[in-house]
Amino acid sequence: MFLQFYTSLHVFFYKLSGGRIGGRIHKANVLLLTTTGWKTRKKRTRPLLYLRDGNRLVIVAANGGREKDPAWWTNLKHDPIGGIQVGNEKETVYAKRANGSEKERLWALVTSMYPKYNEYHKKTKREISVVVLTPKSA
Repeated sequence: MFLQFYTSLHVFFYKLSGGRIGGRIHKANVLLLTTTGWKTRKKRTRPLLYLRDGNRLVIVAANGGREKDPAWWTNLKHDPIGGIQVGNEKETVYAKRANGSEKERLWALVTSMYPKYNEYHKKTKREISVVVLTPKSA
C-alpha cells in the first residue's frame, strides 16, 4: 500500500515539476512510463530508471527481484505501444525486449548505472528483461 502511495506521489511531483522533482534517483535518470492495462484497459504510469542508447531509452523489468514481472512489462508484452515523459517532453514509444549480445551489452550499462540490478538478478529465478523503448516516429 505504501509503495502505491509513494509511486503516485512521485508521478504527481514529476509531472508537476517537469521532472525537476523526482527526475533522478540514486544518481540515475527517471522517466515516466504509461502503459495500458491488458485486462482493464486503464492507463497506468510508473516512474522508472532509464539510460539512453542512441535515440532509444533502456529500462529494466526488475520488479525488485520478485518472481513476477512488473505489471508495466506484462502490459507492454500485450501492447508494445506506450507513452513516456522525460522532463517536460512526452513521446509515444514502441517497446521490445533486448536479447542475446544486445542484452549483454545493455545489462552491463544498466548495472553500472544502478548496481542493485545485480542483486535483484540473484534474488529471482526468472530472467529479468531489459526493455528498449524506441520513439514510434523512428
